[in-house]
Amino acid sequence: MGRFAQPADREDPGTAADELRHRLAAEAGDVDAMSVLGSLLLRRGDLDGAESLLRGATAAGDRAAANNLGVLLHQRGYVDEAAGWWRVAAVAGSSAAAHALGRYHRERGDEPAAEYWLRQSAEQGHTLGAYALADLLEHRGDVGAERWMRTAAERGHREAAYRLARALDKRAEDEAPGPGEATGPRTGTGGRLGAPAGLGVGARADGWRADVARTVGARPDGVKVRGAKGEGAKGAGAGAGAGDGARVKVTRPTTAARPGDARSDNARKAGVRPAAPEARRADGGSLSLADEAEQWYRQAAARGHRRAALHLGAILERRGELKEAGRWYLTSAKDGEARAACALGFLLRDAGDEENAAVWWLRAAQDGDGNAANALGALHAERGETQTAERWYRAAMDAGDNNGAYNLGLLCAEQKRTAQADQWYRRAAYAGHREAANALAVLLLQGGDAAGAEPWFSKAAEAGSVDAAFNLGILYASRGDDAAALKWYERAAAAGHTQAALQVGTARLREGDERDAERHLRCAAGGGSAEAAYRLGTVLDARRPPPGPPALGEPAVQKTECEEWYERAAEQGHRRAQVRVGMLAAARGDVVEAARWYRSAAEAGSRNGAFNLGLLLAREGSEPEAALWWTRAADAGHGRAALRLALLYARRGQLAEGQRWASRAVELGPAEVAERAGRLREALRQELTA
Repeated sequence: MGRFAQPADREDPGTAADELRHRLAAEAGDVDAMSVLGSLLLRRGDLDGAESLLRGATAAGDRAAANNLGVLLHQRGYVDEAAGWWRVAAVAGSSAAAHALGRYHRERGDEPAAEYWLRQSAEQGHTLGAYALADLLEHRGDVGAERWMRTAAERGHREAAYRLARALDKRAEDEAPGPGEATGPRTGTGGRLGAPAGLGVGARADGWRADVARTVGARPDGVKVRGAKGEGAKGAGAGAGAGDGARVKVTRPTTAARPGDARSDNARKAGVRPAAPEARRADGGSLSLADEAEQWYRQAAARGHRRAALHLGAILERRGELKEAGRWYLTSAKDGEARAACALGFLLRDAGDEENAAVWWLRAAQDGDGNAANALGALHAERGETQTAERWYRAAMDAGDNNGAYNLGLLCAEQKRTAQADQWYRRAAYAGHREAANALAVLLLQGGDAAGAEPWFSKAAEAGSVDAAFNLGILYASRGDDAAALKWYERAAAAGHTQAALQVGTARLREGDERDAERHLRCAAGGGSAEAAYRLGTVLDARRPPPGPPALGEPAVQKTECEEWYERAAEQGHRRAQVRVGMLAAARGDVVEAARWYRSAAEAGSRNGAFNLGLLLAREGSEPEAALWWTRAADAGHGRAALRLALLYARRGQLAEGQRWASRAVELGPAEVAERAGRLREALRQELTA
């Protein structure tokens, strides 16, 4: 509670000879020697030997002895008597005693008295007094808390430096324009182990999107670490281990210090006070809140604060400084911070070192880190070791991580254990896990319970699940409620959902709003949608003026932006885009490139690709091969291909075969093809009956 103190400019009795000298002087009645020797014995734990000496020095008016007598009595359980001696020393000007007395009053709920004495201590330059005053004011929500926390931090108090960094971080997050990632280590929103973080992976066969990535937790707090996909608080986690936003619960450092030290041990290292970080940039400008927070994290971490090292590692990782980030994670993990061990595991996993990642995840999981247990579960699930995966998911759940229940649901769903999957999804969803709610809705919908699925989609979407918002759009569209569907598509698209952006872009095209359609199609195409890239190409293509003769000195052929989008879609296997790229290549005279794209489309099942490839081959003199591709196109319902075959067989004198294909062309159309095919069929009939 209290701390040892002794008058300034006195020797520190570090040797047996010094102790003997102080003892002889004390026996001769030297007050200073009595005080110094009493503090030495107290530090050794010799309370009986120290008490008489300290009482004697106190009676002679030594304030350091009065403070240390209070410490001794407090250790013996005589708290009220200890407070009396601290008051004597504090009134006489002892900052250490004022700090101890302030702590005494706070523990008894007398905050006004606590504030008075802690302020006395802080204003006299006592580091622990400044920190304790800041803690009291912060507890009350007093704006003056930051001033005293900064004072303690500047005097080298590492917990104050850490808490000041957390406060600055929180303010930076609150003042950020729009949603951003809070600072901190990995605990919650990542992607499937081994896959990029993000939304639900891919559309299911029935069109519904469920978040099927393993949830491997969220970075602590504002400390978000990329992890496997997860819910968590994304912000999840905390300053000191709680969720940040919330104020960190801090264990107060002991107030005992070695004799002669009027400052906190926390504030000293080898007798040297660390310099406070300058809150200015190298160019003289003011630091941003985030940059200043980083400096305080760095100072606290350098003094051995493991949570500060964790947060500093997360900041550096987000900046791409992975080597230094790994060093701070390792430092924190070795000091026993489970979340740092977990974050280090993710860093190693991302670098391709799964074996060492598993070692650190195991260490963190054994220390009760649910995120690490989830990561181990996902790792074993990827390897097909489902029993081991299930064990770790249960461990995550037991550690209070709802991602464990969600991942158990995924595991059961993959094994077609629908009833168990429903059970685990519900458990996570009732605990507020939005992706579990979305997955539960998909499960219900697949079972034919659309009425039961809708409320869960809504709950998940309102909680921020982008996939659930998209799924609601699909649900309403299936009922013919296009207005409601578009509302949810727009919401999902605004959050970056590629397929939702495609749906909105398509709707805008139907409405004639080409500008907004282009904006959404660009977003979807940029997100990897081949269909969006193709549609964007068609929008730009329709806007393109007819090509004129090239200007003098310019190349005769240049690829346009629309062709670049067509090519992007074609490279992803989009058949109509492949046909269109082939047509543009043919228009440039690049027969080889045109044939390549037509063939790709045709082999993928495009009847237009097969027809155009046939035309190209026929022009190049390969009529037999052309007939093969026209046959494939006609069999797939291409009327012009059937007409080409009818003409081909008529020229060869195979009139019956020609008549058969002419009849097929009449059936397939379109109108002008049916008309020509009808005339050809009649002519062939007359030839056959002549």
